[in-house]
Amino acid sequence: QVQLVESGGGLVQPGGPLRLSCAASGSIFSINVMRWYRQAPGKERELVAAITKAGSTNYADSVKGRFTISRDNAKNTVYLQMNSLKPEDTAVYYCNAPNLGVWGQGTPVTVSS
Repeated sequence: QVQLVESGGGLVQPGGPLRLSCAASGSIFSINVMRWYRQAPGKERELVAAITKAGSTNYADSVKGRFTISRDNAKNTVYLQMNSLKPEDTAVYYCNAPNLGVWGQGTPVTVSS
């Protein structure tokens, strides 16, 4: 069973960048879709970005143009590059492999001055 471990979260000022990583314990080459979700305090978990094995991506409207999802199958890692961060991006970010029903433990991101 593949396990996912997120990293890269932290405190960042508004307008700043942050890159999250999701490292898989096994190969992600055959996993078609990988996703990033986030959950802010008191809110439901929401889909932020997704990427297919072929490299097709889609994003939540709230992050389009600011966030970029990518995957490196050779390193079994999925990334989320977040630019122009806003306070409303504050949340715990989770990596997900929906076809396997696997979630990471989450990494917290706080955007504040």
